[in-house]
Amino acid sequence: MNIIADFHIHSKYSRATSKDMDLESLDKWARIKGINVLGTGDFTHPLWYKNILEKLTPAEEGLFKIKNSNSETRFILTSEISCIYSKNNKVRKIHILIFAPSFEIVEKINSRLNLIGNLKADGRPILGLDAKELVKIILSISQDCFIVPAHIWTPWFSLFGSKSGFNSLEECFDNYSKYIFALETGLSSDPKMNWRLSTLDNISLISNSDSHSPAKIGREANVFDTDLSYFSIIDAIKTKNKEKFLYTIEFFPEEGKYHYDGHRFCNISMSPKETKENKNICPVCHKPLTIGVLNRVEELADREDGFVTQNAIPFKSVVPLQEIIADVFNVLPTAKKVKEEYDKLIKNFKNEFEVLLKIPYNELKLVVREEIATAIIKMREGKVEVCPGYDGVYGKIKISLEETNNKNNQKTLF
Repeated sequence: MNIIADFHIHSKYSRATSKDMDLESLDKWARIKGINVLGTGDFTHPLWYKNILEKLTPAEEGLFKIKNSNSETRFILTSEISCIYSKNNKVRKIHILIFAPSFEIVEKINSRLNLIGNLKADGRPILGLDAKELVKIILSISQDCFIVPAHIWTPWFSLFGSKSGFNSLEECFDNYSKYIFALETGLSSDPKMNWRLSTLDNISLISNSDSHSPAKIGREANVFDTDLSYFSIIDAIKTKNKEKFLYTIEFFPEEGKYHYDGHRFCNISMSPKETKENKNICPVCHKPLTIGVLNRVEELADREDGFVTQNAIPFKSVVPLQEIIADVFNVLPTAKKVKEEYDKLIKNFKNEFEVLLKIPYNELKLVVREEIATAIIKMREGKVEVCPGYDGVYGKIKISLEETNNKNNQKTLF
């Protein structure tokens, strides 16, 4: 069966998250979005773990559902750990996503990690633990756990981040790198950017929302054709089986808030070429720029832009539906008229992913204004104008409803 999965989210017990990040709201929005399997997030936090233990019941192998509910949403046990430590004379800050197939295994993980750091402090706990040692601990508890470095290019907290990361998988995980089968690309990069590194050819690339509010789940996701079970899904990722791991759903990476280099407080945004010309220095405050994802990919890549690996899992780039509607009306996504049009589309076509990826133009325009239907189709075709994000500022995506010959301002999907 076709499964859309978003594995990486956070609960209301993580910093800077919505108080609505509870199981009931997540279930509701999973159905609105069209997500079949959703990560629980934050299973290391005592209060959140108590909550999911009380409210979830086993469903298919390694998956869970809300008790006394007919909802088809399935939850998979996941949590993100922040490892902050020193290695090779540099402070490292690496975020790691952990998957577990059962409550029993989660309890063992939590008991062990509680000896290392304060799991109550945050839904995403900070541990003074080498990322390699975390992998060692998790796999010693259960070989059925799955470990994925999170948002691998983000400057501040990631495997390849410019501020605290490494230059290779092996440099970070040493001999435990053989247990890393997948990497999370993050909002500011897409698979095409990662294909430029030959060292990642045998690694699966997954995409998740890293959402802090219910309406943001599914902004990135993964699409499978497998049995509905923990082990079937994990096996599809591990093996890069293109018949079972169909594609990922992506942000346009320019919309991510670390795509370009820059300084948010100086309103300075630069491409890698401009940054090089300025010797990595902000022209306003004369301090070092925050080096973004595109620049870091350029630094580590050993292939030209546009290279496609032979066994690459495809991807489709989307703009969230509320943003498309808001762009047509030139209002904020939270505007009342945006909600009205959004609700019409969901009511008529089941969920957001159906609208974004599948429903034909002729059917869309029967439900909403023709401009909205046109914008959705142009988005599918990659006919968008982009203003890249930088240093924590989200980028802007504009879908032009007017035909233009200026193709330099447009970005294609693949």
